Amino acid sequence: MDKFDRIYALDNMFKHARTPVPKSQIEERLECSHATVERLIKEMRLYLDAPIDYDREKNGYFYNKLSDTKYELPGLWFNASELYALLVTYQMLSVVEPGLFDSHIEPLKEKIKLLLEPNSVKDGELSKRVRILKMTARKTNPKHFCSSASALLTRKQLKIHFMGRERDQETIRTISPQRLIHFRDNWYLDAWCHLREGLRTFAIDRIKKSKFINENAIDIDEAELDEYYASSFGIFSGKPKHLAKLKFSAEAAKWVADEQWHPDQKGQFDINGCYELEIPYSDPRELIQDILKHGPSVEVISSSKLRKQVQKKLEQALAIYQ
Repeated sequence: MDKFDRIYALDNMFKHARTPVPKSQIEERLECSHATVERLIKEMRLYLDAPIDYDREKNGYFYNKLSDTKYELPGLWFNASELYALLVTYQMLSVVEPGLFDSHIEPLKEKIKLLLEPNSVKDGELSKRVRILKMTARKTNPKHFCSSASALLTRKQLKIHFMGRERDQETIRTISPQRLIHFRDNWYLDAWCHLREGLRTFAIDRIKKSKFINENAIDIDEAELDEYYASSFGIFSGKPKHLAKLKFSAEAAKWVADEQWHPDQKGQFDINGCYELEIPYSDPRELIQDILKHGPSVEVISSSKLRKQVQKKLEQALAIYQ
């Protein structure tokens, strides 16, 4: 918990407490020492004009409520996830094309804007100072996104002309949409494929034609969807069949040790400061791409098949420069 989170949590504690909050309770809640608590309170009083008083008898702190106005922390007091959610939502609404929901979207945008830019921040300042970069987003046809989302929510089947990347061939499929997925700045549709008689994931930007079918979609149990899609690595689905063991250099370990590559990953440092990461996977394609990004800072220990696949990719890349 950083300084910002602790001030935010301390403010919440004082606002909701009916009696002075004991120092021991503050230390436990904020996961910090007695000295840190005193320093935070001093800074809140000095720099944030917080009306914090101390009750010697109860050995606790509280907000003095004698003032006519309710105390609020000045400026922006979002945590990282709240700020990200608001900014992403605002940016997505800003690029929505004119349509049926205009009258509903504009008021929503204005409400989010008010949250992002309170009176203590200059108009438009936040949007200039905080950016969310999209590095790998592909262009999606709004028509096919709309039909995918509509079929998903109305629980109807969808007929699509899908151009697969791997074989670069178009196939006509009838699907029962299950979930929309936003992954690495792109949209995907998890669906039951009636042609293949199994669960598949379709990149919406690869849908060339789409049409509703007046047939109810097949519903797959949520637990089955989670098991099939969430247990493997990245966007590629299926139950994990393999376990990758990667060894990162001590320099790269400073970053990788704090990253989540997979919900069921296991990691540990060795005696030399290197970081060993174990990841379950089914399809190796996306995992190989992530491994290659780290270049000489990572070595595939196992499986032997994955090691050979990565080695082949590196040899092919090196051949270009020779």
